[in-house]
Parts: sequence; C-alpha cells; structure tokens
Amino acid sequence: MIYHGDTEARSKLLHEQLTESVIGAAVGVHRALGPGLLESAYEECLCHELHLRGIAFERQAALPVEYKGVKLDCGYRLDLIVENALILEVKCVEHVLPVHEAQLLTYLKMTGKRVGLILNFNVPALTRGGIVRKVL
Repeated sequence: MIYHGDTEARSKLLHEQLTESVIGAAVGVHRALGPGLLESAYEECLCHELHLRGIAFERQAALPVEYKGVKLDCGYRLDLIVENALILEVKCVEHVLPVHEAQLLTYLKMTGKRVGLILNFNVPALTRGGIVRKVL
C-alpha cells in the first residue's frame, strides 16, 4: 500500500525543504560576511543568494493592518516572503528577544502563512543561536 499523505503533510514537507534551502543560503552569506554589518546589508546579500539559487522571494512586502473591515497602511513591511510560503525577518541584534518572536508570530497570523524564520546575523555562527523557526 502506498501512502500519499494528506495535503497538510505534503505542505509541511515543502516548508521543511524550503526552510533548509533558505537556511543554507543564510549560512553562506554569514560565512562570507561574518557578524557586525547592518541588517540591510545582510538582507541585500541574502536576496542575491536566493536569486542565485533560483528561490523566488518578495522583498519589503507591505503588510496592511485590517481594522473593522478596512485595510490600513500602517507602514509594516515584511523583510522577505520566500516562495509565497515562508516569512523571513532579518535581524542583527545582540539577542533575539521575545518581542522579535511576537512580531514574527503576528506577521504569520496577519498573512495566513504558517512558517517563519528570524535570522540573526549578529552571532559568531548562524546555526548556533542565530535561527528561530516559528510554525502556526
């Protein structure tokens, strides 16, 4: 008997593969640049790396706030939406704080996306404390 799984299971697998690809791109950027630059520099380089890898993304996507049935432009911008499925927040901070995680969770809820990453490039090794993954 062949088990094909349900749509959610396939979607989860897709997000895991996509997440791994994005993390690989981010690690490549971090290895080349190291910590200490501005978030904008890491974002620019990460976008270039994603482009080189053929991974589709939208940068600085507007996120309106819906209030009482009206979408209001409050100036929120998502750093990156990758493959219309994964939200990335690029940080260059001493520590990822609960407020950063709350921000990502709010963005996931507002967009209906299920998976998001915080990539903190201000660490000695990105894979040791520089990545936070959230799933709704």
